[in-house]
Amino acid sequence: VQLQASGGGLVQAGGSLRLSCTASVRTRSRFIMAWFRQAPGREREFVVAYNWSGGSTWYADSVKGRFTVSRDNAKNTMFLQMNNLKPEDTAVYYCAADSNLIVSSVRDEHQYDYWGQGTLVTVSS
Repeated sequence: VQLQASGGGLVQAGGSLRLSCTASVRTRSRFIMAWFRQAPGREREFVVAYNWSGGSTWYADSVKGRFTVSRDNAKNTMFLQMNNLKPEDTAVYYCAADSNLIVSSVRDEHQYDYWGQGTLVTVSS
């Protein structure tokens, strides 16, 4: 499975961006796709995970109410709409996916087998 991430860019604080993550294969019912991010000098952290079966979504507390996940089944694509961006959201955002995760593991980056390249989001103050 290959993942293609896109949509990063430079935006002012309070602005919005939409990231996309497209899978090279049809997203099956057990597929979980996620976004992680890594800020300069910091470890990679969980942002959001989305269960293709049923639509369950898990958000990091730091992005709840500001970030929203959606999907396009026909294009095997997950979107991350990021609103009210803050300078602390500045990071390289990575999409990840796996088809054998259990719910308790969705926030653990080590459990994901497939990763896309990062896309840089820069939020200026």
